[in-house]
Amino acid sequence: MSSTEKTVAADTIGAALTKTLSAGESASAKGMYHMQCFDKNGNLKWESNCPNLVVNVGLQDMNTKYFTGSSYTAAWYIGLYGAAASNNPAASDTMSSHAGWTEISAAYSQATRPSVNFSSTPPTNANPSLATNSGNASQFSITSSTTIGGAFLVNNNTKGGSTGILFSASDFAAGGDRAVVNGDTLNVTYTLSLAG
Repeated sequence: MSSTEKTVAADTIGAALTKTLSAGESASAKGMYHMQCFDKNGNLKWESNCPNLVVNVGLQDMNTKYFTGSSYTAAWYIGLYGAAASNNPAASDTMSSHAGWTEISAAYSQATRPSVNFSSTPPTNANPSLATNSGNASQFSITSSTTIGGAFLVNNNTKGGSTGILFSASDFAAGGDRAVVNGDTLNVTYTLSLAG
């Protein structure tokens, strides 16, 4: 008598290892215009903080100058724009094309757009890092009554000019458009915050 035995051994090992790795950094560029209007006697009439929109060409200019080593001269100027039914700076705005707003150029005595001296207060070593002209505000000597809707930052000082790099623009926040009259002084501080 014969006997045949078959033994089948099967070991199955299954292993699955799933790990999602996520390493990401983001950076943001945000700014704020702080405006103070003083009457001819030096009394504060009103003040406003206006968060800004850093427009596309401004962001591109930062990358071009900083990361690709393009030649650079730190020359920035503040401009004002007037009232409108819907002042609304857009990310696509440039100095030659900004349908939402019109510059005020005849209501102040300075021959050019006032300069912004960021070196008066060195940028902070922190997150966010701040660059500001708070140590030396840009000043407008008002010569005629007008209504101001907001401000912008550009690297060209020509009043009413349509060339140069538009960096940012901002409407007045709560309270809307503001009035100025002959004899007023408008001080504008711009602060740029870079956060990682």
